[in-house]
Amino acid sequence: MIEFRNVSKTYSTGTEAVHNVNFKIDKGEFAFLIGASGSGKSTLIKLILKEENPTSGNIIINGRDTTFLKQKKIPYLRRSMGVVFQDFRLLPDRTVYENVAFAMYVVKSTPRQIRRQVPMVLSLVGLSNKAKMYPQELSGGEQQRVSLARALVNNPSMLIADEPTGNLDPETSKEIMTLLNDINLRGTTVVMATHDKAIVNRMKKRVIHIKDGEIISDVKKGGYDNEV
Repeated sequence: MIEFRNVSKTYSTGTEAVHNVNFKIDKGEFAFLIGASGSGKSTLIKLILKEENPTSGNIIINGRDTTFLKQKKIPYLRRSMGVVFQDFRLLPDRTVYENVAFAMYVVKSTPRQIRRQVPMVLSLVGLSNKAKMYPQELSGGEQQRVSLARALVNNPSMLIADEPTGNLDPETSKEIMTLLNDINLRGTTVVMATHDKAIVNRMKKRVIHIKDGEIISDVKKGGYDNEV
């Protein structure tokens, strides 16, 4: 699903954020990217999403080498990915339903497809009764559920989550992680960057530990060790 081959990324400032990284995430896996702030987690996410290009090495997504992908092809690549961020990024002047439907408008889905699909994903994330509400009327956890619904509405093969519980209290974080686990069990590949030790230790998923831009450990069912 995702493969990094000898990938390095040096920014124009001269900072090398990622150095000679190699890993492969298979279809249906749930993998955590962990590490301290500034370790390179966010750069890896940006490289997967093609928001940044590697300085060297190759990145393979869904069997396709995206390293030299033309700009006009990038939106099509991203259609295979759902993305969830720490800060929700919802449209404040649109209802829950409209926020989720917007992701389908962008890819030119038909009104009929939207009417069928949006209620399904709102039900999946437990927000069927909040469809007509606006983001500011929701709790932080509910807003993140809207973000998840929006990320899932186009049936992506993978979900990329960058610190999705960063702005949530521990109990709400547990609920979001249960939801992400359920989504993974349905067959969606999940890659999540986090520095939340409690979540990683509880979930017992694959853990890729990044430090100073390098992978220092990659454990199939690991925890967040004390060195992080």
